[in-house]
Amino acid sequence: MTEVSIMAACMDETLLQKSHAYCRDLTRKQAGNFYYGLKLLPEPKRSAMYALYAYMRLIDDIADASDERNSAHRLADLDAWRLQTHAVLGDGVDDAERRAALRRHILWPGFADLITRYQIPLAVLDDMIAGQRQDLEPVTLATFQELYQYCYRVASVVGLASICVFGYQRRGSGGGDNDGGQAAEELAIARGIAFQLTNILRDLREDGARHEGGGEGVGGGGRCYLPLDEMARFDVTPATLAAGEPGPGFDALMEFQIARAEAYYTQSATLENHIQEDSRPTLRAMTAIYHGILQKIKADPHRVLRERVRLSLWSKLNIGWKSLRERG
Repeated sequence: MTEVSIMAACMDETLLQKSHAYCRDLTRKQAGNFYYGLKLLPEPKRSAMYALYAYMRLIDDIADASDERNSAHRLADLDAWRLQTHAVLGDGVDDAERRAALRRHILWPGFADLITRYQIPLAVLDDMIAGQRQDLEPVTLATFQELYQYCYRVASVVGLASICVFGYQRRGSGGGDNDGGQAAEELAIARGIAFQLTNILRDLREDGARHEGGGEGVGGGGRCYLPLDEMARFDVTPATLAAGEPGPGFDALMEFQIARAEAYYTQSATLENHIQEDSRPTLRAMTAIYHGILQKIKADPHRVLRERVRLSLWSKLNIGWKSLRERG
């Protein structure tokens, strides 16, 4: 669907403008770490990334909102969201159905503009939804291979979508598979893994306390995304983490997990070189914020059992200012 056909489907430009405003306001209210980085982007990339965040936020709300829906209901809602996504993008529907789909929620015009303008593959969106479906099932990750797949679905696919907006030389766009496109995609995947591993460490206790309908999760807690074989190696259980009790092996476990996350930051360190110059300050800022959180955890690993580790507003603003000064 081209930008022109989107406008025709929306009937008037006002609806698209309202959609962009909705996505911007939702991002400002909910995004936290993302918002301060996205503010550094020029238009229309900034509005596109607001739309991407809004899309992810609404999917997350389907899966995690605090209401009375059970897992079966949420899974059905996610399936309906996937069908709606395909309809908005004209996949398997006629023009009348597409026009109707675009008007079902204020998100959709801005979202359709994002996807068509920057040619984000539909498979990436399907993987985002698959990650949310996985969160609705009992979270038991036996090995790092399983954790890696989860991180890919909930974070790396966001990285792949983001570099489409940021701009990079895609595979087959002039130099075959070795033209830099594959390298950029692999680096974006690794950066997403780094971000999600940081999130998991930051949210250890909060995730462990979450459960549906008062039921018991893995080991008596709620959700635990650390590989069970690694936890057993360090004599730590999901239940003790949920209770905020570190146990004798907690420090060694955290040191191991922090080192792995650091390795993915290092592995993806050249990603900024592969995207367009006007997008580099945003990616630098977002990375500095997430890496800064990891550094705070490294300085005091027990802090994740007491509170959610955050950077101050001043720290985020300072990161944004430094990222702008390092443009290029």
